[in-house]
Amino acid sequence: MDVMEKIKEQVEGTPVMLYMKGTPDFPQCGFSSRVVQALKAVDAEFESVNVLEEPEVRTNLPRYANWPTFPQLFVGGELIGGCDITVDMYNSGELKQVIDQALGR
Repeated sequence: MDVMEKIKEQVEGTPVMLYMKGTPDFPQCGFSSRVVQALKAVDAEFESVNVLEEPEVRTNLPRYANWPTFPQLFVGGELIGGCDITVDMYNSGELKQVIDQALGR
């Protein structure tokens, strides 16, 4: 499977998908850690991909999403953004609404 097809399948097949450096239990950068904390704070069930262990995804995701940095959070198949946007949405209460809608709760 082509890496762009793989990314598309992950993004569209998972309600909440986080591409990050490290894992939710062991984030490898502060930005990824903050996004994980925001997702956990709104009780989000989410999948993640460690881009440090997936070099093809790390190289191609910025082209797919037209977003240059990591982490990248997708909800309902749509790019939400990176750390700053996710944290701002958390602080305003919008993140919980978007997550709950994507998870059907």
